Amino acid sequence: MADADRARYARCIEVSRRVRWDIDRDVIRGRDFDFDRTFLPAGLSLVNKLDFLDSDERRFFSQVQGRTYAWMFGLCERFIGAKMLQTSGLHWLGDQKALEALVRFSDEEIKHQELFRRLEALLDARMPDGHVKTAEPNAVAQFVLARRNWAVLALVYLIELFVQRHYEESIAPTQELCPLWKDVFLFHFREECQHSVMDEIEWRAEDARLDHDERDAAMDDLIALLGAVDDILRAQADADAAYFVAACGRPFGMRQQLLVLDVLRRAYRWQYIASGARHPRFGHALAKLCTPAQRTRFEAALASIVPED
Repeated sequence: MADADRARYARCIEVSRRVRWDIDRDVIRGRDFDFDRTFLPAGLSLVNKLDFLDSDERRFFSQVQGRTYAWMFGLCERFIGAKMLQTSGLHWLGDQKALEALVRFSDEEIKHQELFRRLEALLDARMPDGHVKTAEPNAVAQFVLARRNWAVLALVYLIELFVQRHYEESIAPTQELCPLWKDVFLFHFREECQHSVMDEIEWRAEDARLDHDERDAAMDDLIALLGAVDDILRAQADADAAYFVAACGRPFGMRQQLLVLDVLRRAYRWQYIASGARHPRFGHALAKLCTPAQRTRFEAALASIVPED
């Protein structure tokens, strides 16, 4: 391992110790969600595209997406935690700083899963019945973990980056969010910043083990993973659109229902795919690891899911 990467792992350990938080003591603190406040800012929910909603419906639209956000993160962290535990095996008899950093990473991901399960329970207790989760976390994890390591590490890096982007660009500057929900994002963000550093190190290390043909095959896997994520998002958007319309308790015209569905699909594709895949750090890493032809294949696949505005 290069000295620079060893130093970065040591820094991740130091920061992990310093920002370490507890679910009850630091995040939830005996609070419940404030349903008089929004959960996701308009920059993430895209609610401003639905000008026929009143203020209560706009707020509820953000809360439906917040409910799905908690579930989606629990789902993603199921395979992220497993992958980083698996990756730590490469360091068992090697660099112990890297091993400690990755074990800490895995432990934090398990804690994040518990946090989002707790949040789901709070949401289930207060929100209207009928919300549907369209994917099963273990089945998704098994599908993801069956792909090549290079592709899975790329997907994990993409996810960690969009967590940071959501907080820095949309959540931190917004004052009207539910206080508990805003703290969830803050504390999640604090640990994910270190995780993305380790993702990038391990992705580069895996890339160094591959030849051109192996990387080509791994790119196929990454593109397949993006497609699978999009399948989950489309199904969840369909379910959330039906849930939102039913829970609002007033009739929506067919055009309005289709607009609700379209905005949810756009919002979820931005939140869970494009905001990571088009993050400058992800693009920079991809440019270093891939040939122009491989990058072109990735960009074409991404554009087929989330066209550039």
